[in-house]
Amino acid sequence: MLDRNRQHQIAGPGHGQALSADLYYDGAHNYSPYGRDYSEQDEGFNPLKLLFYVVQYRWLIVMMVAGGLVAGVIVTMMQTPKYRATAQLEVLVPSAKVFKDIEVVSEASDAYLVFETAREKLKSRALARRVVFQLGLSEKPDFLFPTPNFSLSNIFYRAFGISKSPSIEETTPEEREQIAIGRVRGDLTVNLVPNTSLLSITFADQKPKYASDIANQVAQSFIDQRLDQTSETSDLARQFIQEQVLQVKQKLQKSEEELVAYAKDVGITITGDEKSLIGSNIEALNTALATAIQERLDAGRVVEQIDKGRGASLGPVLESEGLQKLSDKLADLTSQYQQKLGILKPGFPEMQQLQSQIKELQRLYNNGVLTITDSLRQKYQEAQNKEADLKSKLAEMEMQQVIFNDKNIKYTILKREVDSNRSQYDSLITKLNEVGVSSELKSQSAAIVDFAAQPGSPYSPRLTISLAIALFLFMALSASIIYIIELLNNTFTNPEQVEKELGLAMLGILPLVDDRELIASIADQKSGLSEAYRSLRTSLQFSGAEGAPRSLLVTSSEPSEGKSTTSFKLGQDFAALGARVLIVDGDLRKPNLHRLFGLDNTIGLSNLLTNTVRKEDLASIFRATKYPNVTVLTSGTIPPNPADLLSSPKMALIITNLGKRFDLVIIDAPPVVGLSDAPILSRLAEGTLMVISTNQVTRKSAKTALKRLRAAGANVVGAAMSKFAVNKFDYNYGYKYMNYQYYDYGTGTPKIEGKVDDGADQPAYAKSPAFRRLVRRIRSGVGGFVDRAKSIS
Repeated sequence: MLDRNRQHQIAGPGHGQALSADLYYDGAHNYSPYGRDYSEQDEGFNPLKLLFYVVQYRWLIVMMVAGGLVAGVIVTMMQTPKYRATAQLEVLVPSAKVFKDIEVVSEASDAYLVFETAREKLKSRALARRVVFQLGLSEKPDFLFPTPNFSLSNIFYRAFGISKSPSIEETTPEEREQIAIGRVRGDLTVNLVPNTSLLSITFADQKPKYASDIANQVAQSFIDQRLDQTSETSDLARQFIQEQVLQVKQKLQKSEEELVAYAKDVGITITGDEKSLIGSNIEALNTALATAIQERLDAGRVVEQIDKGRGASLGPVLESEGLQKLSDKLADLTSQYQQKLGILKPGFPEMQQLQSQIKELQRLYNNGVLTITDSLRQKYQEAQNKEADLKSKLAEMEMQQVIFNDKNIKYTILKREVDSNRSQYDSLITKLNEVGVSSELKSQSAAIVDFAAQPGSPYSPRLTISLAIALFLFMALSASIIYIIELLNNTFTNPEQVEKELGLAMLGILPLVDDRELIASIADQKSGLSEAYRSLRTSLQFSGAEGAPRSLLVTSSEPSEGKSTTSFKLGQDFAALGARVLIVDGDLRKPNLHRLFGLDNTIGLSNLLTNTVRKEDLASIFRATKYPNVTVLTSGTIPPNPADLLSSPKMALIITNLGKRFDLVIIDAPPVVGLSDAPILSRLAEGTLMVISTNQVTRKSAKTALKRLRAAGANVVGAAMSKFAVNKFDYNYGYKYMNYQYYDYGTGTPKIEGKVDDGADQPAYAKSPAFRRLVRRIRSGVGGFVDRAKSIS
């Protein structure tokens, strides 16, 4: 049997295998039953990984950058150069005086509205028509029919200097005018300069002269238009005011006559402050009543204290000098009585005399307090009577006020009408006096601060901006393509993904070796592949509390993931430690183990299970190999019912007996997905090792396989990642030292382990490792995408 303690001693610090396991794994004591728990380990944003993605897809990014540069140049050539000129106009607020009270009051209260109104007028159709007329733009073909702003033909125009010769003969004057107005309005931009009263007037055109001339003419036409409107409006305003003065004067006279007649009829008398006598009296009564109520409340609080027996503590009592003297004398006699009481008895004549004096003083004091409290009660009663009298008088005056208000309603209406008519009349007279002078004034409402200069160079197109936009769009497109490629890649590319997705401990990383060099790499004990398998053996030795499992099932999710090679090589490596190893080919459907050992497959496990082997041939079923301590049990004749044979009690009995004869039994099982053989065999083995190939098996397939094994009761001790290729420009380049340099450390000889095919016999474009990885990812990614779509549906 395999000595666990002996194995630990062999895999000590003196051997490279143990060192690799210690360096890259935490040890078996850190593993959960199904590997580590990575649920709480989030990578987050990794700039280094992003950099490796950029390097990995460098040719795609380079092509996209080149495409963006070409596209930016082409788009620039397809655009017609345009020139831009800007004039600045200052808006003056307010305008002429006559408009201050008639039109511009609301504008002056909100300067923002003034500027917005001026901005919209500058962009109006009427002003554009005025500009077209002033400059004669409707008769200029190069303005009416410019070169297209964006067209493929512009490339030839700009490259060879070919220009179009527009014609205006086919259009009517009205049509040309509408075209010119539309061009002026379409290419004109008016903006308010922040924190100023300036408006910037910008016009863009293919001709620099048109750009400056039109910008200046728009500003000048705006000023002329406002002056014309001001003069016309002033004349109309003077005529309107004269008519209004006559009408308001007649209304004022009539309203004053009605007011005087009504006041005389009803006998209304108004004080100087336009208040009635009744109203003034009511105000005085209210003031007196408030004072009386306050006095009554103060006296009531004093009476309340008297009723509660606290009259002696009131302020008037305490402030009385006579009562204060009586109180002091009473206190003095009481003190004397108390002092003599300790010597003389109360019946003694002197004591009786003191008692009589004390009682007399007490009576006098109480009478004094009673006199003061009675006066306070009398004061309270007087306050109540005064309050009642004032309320009665106030009620009487309020009745008179009601009668007066009924009469005063019409008086107030008439008075308000007189005041309104007088105010209108005064205002109109003032305006009429001013309009005679202001109507002759032509005050400018705006002034040109800066005329537009003729531009010397076009502002559009700008090659740098076009290139920047094109590069941004093409880089975004390349990022989207890379994201889709990575999204479709549903396979495992590095060990962290296996540990995170499956929750299994990564026991070994097996490098990718070309099929033509696989046999040589396995045979060479100094190759990187052999060193990787020895590292896997060391990890298996630490996978349990008692070392490696005595029976180990090696399986994979899908075919061609390297499980047979792993069984073959692990058997040799454990045998090299002195253990007796039996390798059983449990794949009764497509056996491969006998080919690796160079043996025939005439009889084997299937014959043993079906009792089709003679007793004298039983010993020959277990074949010795050229490798010391390694025995092989091939699959034998392929049966029609492999699952039935493997699930029979005889299979379990065979595995149990073989475990007693050999130190380690390695079972090479078929793939898990689609077959029931591997889950059946996993129940018979102490441990199960999953071989997961890089960039081949999908994550969903591996998860399904692991789920089936665990459902069958398998003890999955960990996983081994096979066919792991490290490109120099890859995020997995950090594992390069685990698979190559580290395994070759100290050998002193050139590496002869398997390496990625250099593609000498392949086309030139296929020699790139990145291209081959891209093809593999696309193939596996499409399959993974289909699986996701099916699962979602």
